[in-house]
Amino acid sequence: MDSKPMKRKLKIGALALLIIVTAAFTRPGERYFEIAKSIDIFSTLFKEVNSYYVDEIDPEKLVNTGIGGMLESLDPYTDFIPEESMEAFSIQTTGQYAGIGALVGLVNKRTVITHPYEGFAAYRAGLHVGDEFISVDGKDVKGKPTSEVSEKLKGKAFTEVEVVVRRNGKDLTFRLTREKIKISNVAYQGIIAPGVGYIKLDDFTPGAAKEVEEALVQLKKLGAERLILDLRDNPGGLLYEAVNIVNLFVPVGKEVVSTRGKVQEWNKTYSTLNNAVDTGIPLVVLTSGGSASASEIVAGSLQDYDRAVLVGQKTFGKGLVQVTRPLSYNTQLKVTTAKYYIPSGRCIQAIDYTHRKGDGTVDKVADSLKSAFKTKSGRQVFDGGGLDPDILVKEEHPGSVVVTLARAGYLFDFATKYCNEHAAPADIRSFRLSDADYGQFSQWLQDQNFTFSTQLEKVTHDFEEAASKEPNHAELQKGIDQIRATIKDNKVNYMTKFRGEIQPILESEIGFHYLLNKGRVESSLDHDSEVKEAVKILNNLPAYQKLLLPH
Repeated sequence: MDSKPMKRKLKIGALALLIIVTAAFTRPGERYFEIAKSIDIFSTLFKEVNSYYVDEIDPEKLVNTGIGGMLESLDPYTDFIPEESMEAFSIQTTGQYAGIGALVGLVNKRTVITHPYEGFAAYRAGLHVGDEFISVDGKDVKGKPTSEVSEKLKGKAFTEVEVVVRRNGKDLTFRLTREKIKISNVAYQGIIAPGVGYIKLDDFTPGAAKEVEEALVQLKKLGAERLILDLRDNPGGLLYEAVNIVNLFVPVGKEVVSTRGKVQEWNKTYSTLNNAVDTGIPLVVLTSGGSASASEIVAGSLQDYDRAVLVGQKTFGKGLVQVTRPLSYNTQLKVTTAKYYIPSGRCIQAIDYTHRKGDGTVDKVADSLKSAFKTKSGRQVFDGGGLDPDILVKEEHPGSVVVTLARAGYLFDFATKYCNEHAAPADIRSFRLSDADYGQFSQWLQDQNFTFSTQLEKVTHDFEEAASKEPNHAELQKGIDQIRATIKDNKVNYMTKFRGEIQPILESEIGFHYLLNKGRVESSLDHDSEVKEAVKILNNLPAYQKLLLPH
């Protein structure tokens, strides 16, 4: 039997079911005819295009394009997950897979280890950040896509795999046994100042709340009397993990979040179910523009109960809830089904996907449409645009040279080189590059023929192109040439001028190469403006308490 017609039927059937599932959230009686009509139109259109289009078409690609276009009109979180993407989706949502326990990345056209997870096979065997993959089970993988190398490293638990990596010019062979990998949600925990504990939470996969609880209990044993919970750049995850984390600091029986959508029987209120670990410890939650979803539930609920002071920047503003629905042929639909509301009654969703402009673009909720709410103590807070921190710390944007160094992999590569040539320092927090070390980095960059462009150069280039079409082009060009000369002067000795920006980030990268998350966090603490502000307010309890009262 020809498999292509069968494949077309399967794809049409999958799309039909997808349309039914998507449309099922409208009023059933009057919409059934429209659903059937739309499916019929699509099916007949597809058959006609397949039969009569001048060139051969790829049915799967065409249908997936149709699915993508349909879902794109909704919101960026509603997505079709084809069978071949199910494993990656499962790893993303559960944090679990079977392999050697190492993240693989492409740096300067080399496929390298970017993060061996502590405690798993790659880490135990002695594989390092920056090791370049040469072969896997005898097959050459130099320069291969990361997805291909990663796939070869994964497999059934308890099976063996042989890898050859290049480190500092030498090829090293490792024979590893694959195992079930569970990536930790807590990236770091420790006492960072006298009496001040710190927990860095990166994800909300299963077990996140338990990990935070264990970290909290351990830190209290070590003398923590005040706590920082770092949710910066945490994109969120499982809602019930967020509820359980709030429960660590809020008594039993308190509402944490409620969900409201079209399907009434799915609407639910989530409350704390257990006794809290500590309802009194002074608490600061660090937030950023990358704190979203479950992170905002935790931060927002703690803010609404006046249980924590938020320090950092306004959060992302994702107040939408997704569930996955099974479709035919091992595919799934991840669909937005509700909005969530935190205890004060506010929804922090920042973008209104329902009301699009004529060109299909969307806007953030207008300030005039935002409503005021009250925290438990009576503090005024607002909906419709993420969470506003109680203490705003201006976000630091790195300059063009730092961005280029990071994106092009120069910081990563030099950190690899440095760590291969120097023993790990006794105290990573106090580690600083010497003048000689920084000079070596500067010389190494010259050897790599490093160049960079500033945003001003790009703007000047665009202006020059526009000016070339003007009648007074020659006169305008004089001013442009002066700007270019100024830019050139500013870029001379850039390694000296920008050392204050470059060196801390390079030291953080070196810290990560040495000690992974512990090294990255501890080497950054003393120049982390949000952490410093958090420690400052926690060490001034009258000021801390005042922030939690109406003002």
